[in-house]
Amino acid sequence: MNTKTLVSLSLLVGIGAVLHTVVPPILFGMKPDMLLTMMFLGILLFPNLKSVLLVGLTTGAMSALTTSFPGGQIANMIDKPVTALVFFALVMTVKKLAKSTAAAAVLTAIGTIVSGVIFLSSAFFLVGLPGEFSTLIKVVVLPAALVNTIVMVVVYPIVLNVLKRTSIKTEVSA
Repeated sequence: MNTKTLVSLSLLVGIGAVLHTVVPPILFGMKPDMLLTMMFLGILLFPNLKSVLLVGLTTGAMSALTTSFPGGQIANMIDKPVTALVFFALVMTVKKLAKSTAAAAVLTAIGTIVSGVIFLSSAFFLVGLPGEFSTLIKVVVLPAALVNTIVMVVVYPIVLNVLKRTSIKTEVSA
């Protein structure tokens, strides 16, 4: 892994951490996870296992530090690395299609739902939930999936356009 890849992933995690911190909670301290969108973007741009593990672990740590969900620290540390690996597997499954904005949007929606289910399941077993599982899925996870998908549709083409003009080599630009 080269320095440019590390810097790029660090910038994405940093941007995601700021967004994760400033987005207000929707229900019971849960909020849409904009850090997740940046993690997905990093995986789409650098789809190799080393980068995926690094961005998954870092995103989990940053998300744990900035969570407002009671007991969400451990749930985030479980959720993000597992979600990163699941998302990576999905990207590798549709490798050629994953370079399009539409595919990135669909993968982001699926990835956000997977992340929400993993987070809520681990939180349920570790500390309990402040509401019903199905209610939290409907009120927090599905709107988060919609917001993350919209953000990916806007950001992904911009990032690809910027990367075309730089010397940073990604799987997408190669």
